[in-house]
Amino acid sequence: MRQQRRQRMEAPRAAVVAPLSSPFSPSTSDPSPFSPADSPYIYIDGGRAHSLHPRGKEVITSLSSWAQKDLLKMLKPVDKCWQPQDLLPDSTSPDFYDQVRALRAAASELPNDYLVVLVGDMITEEALPSYMGMLNRLDGCSDESGASSTPWATWTRAWTAEENRHGDLLNKYLYLTGKVDMRAVEVTIQNLISQGLDPRLENNPYMCFVYTSFQERATKISHANTARLSSLYGDNVLTKVCGLIAADEGRHEIAYTNIVEQLFDRDPEGAVLAFADMMRKGIVMPAHYMEDNWHGSADANPGQKLFVDYATVADACGVYTTGDYADIVQHLVQRWDVPNRRFSGGPAAEAQDYLCKHSERIRRLSDLQMERRLRERKRGKAKAAHFSWVFKREVSLL
Repeated sequence: MRQQRRQRMEAPRAAVVAPLSSPFSPSTSDPSPFSPADSPYIYIDGGRAHSLHPRGKEVITSLSSWAQKDLLKMLKPVDKCWQPQDLLPDSTSPDFYDQVRALRAAASELPNDYLVVLVGDMITEEALPSYMGMLNRLDGCSDESGASSTPWATWTRAWTAEENRHGDLLNKYLYLTGKVDMRAVEVTIQNLISQGLDPRLENNPYMCFVYTSFQERATKISHANTARLSSLYGDNVLTKVCGLIAADEGRHEIAYTNIVEQLFDRDPEGAVLAFADMMRKGIVMPAHYMEDNWHGSADANPGQKLFVDYATVADACGVYTTGDYADIVQHLVQRWDVPNRRFSGGPAAEAQDYLCKHSERIRRLSDLQMERRLRERKRGKAKAAHFSWVFKREVSLL
């Protein structure tokens, strides 16, 4: 834990608006809260791996019956789930082209900054193979065969299947609007899946389920805000699309926060240390490796990062902001009753104190960012980037 305290205060901001500049490389001289002091450390590509302590392994094993009974019921039967085709023009219908024209007319008022955010959200959803791989690398709850009948494996596959509809739907919708450069979008998706994802979870389910709890709430907020904005722009189809996706994310959020609640009830010290560890690292957004092979080039936005600019536009539009990050931290602290947990002292009590104050630290950062943005707007300062996704048009970053 001590080496993670050295992470800069800007970590939450970096998680929201910037990719990691270097891999996480903790000092081997510091004790780990997840492994006994005399255990060997395992490092892969500079990052610690397989850090789950023996007590944690016992807890994960003990959760199997709970997962079978209470986790799997958070999934919806396939025949009760909406499918992308339910919300899109029917290609078998005689009036298919009329339906497409109506969809395009409804989307005609969507501005470029909104489209950049919507495309970025869709690309994030399309990188699902990386997320499934993340879950299947967890110690104690992976899918060993690829078709295992354990509740953890069943959850991972079914959750992935439900999530798969989100990218499919947004991808097809954006294609039909004709308002984005689909080849540039597809290049970005392929690059992102090829690059993978490194949220620094250490193959540790405690850390992972904190991460997924945070991410599901973040994506729920993002999709809910794109639904709200599309309604203002007069696109009722897109409003329904984003609203349904947000509802799925909300149900998945409940499932993952319920898992962490069980960890707190069965191993409060391990859970609070994992929660604080992830907050100190900063939650890395899933798409932080996105690249379109053009954005930072000399002909486009020299030296700029696509993910940083996309996330900045999302913040400026009010779709997902640093303030939202702070709100999520506060929500999870309250959801898991962190302030009222009793610890005898030591690292767990320190972690508890850190977590109870963390959202206010981020909120102060959010306020400073907003003040700076307002000053720059008032001064008429221009700051923009060109995005290949919207045919290389310029989009304001303020």
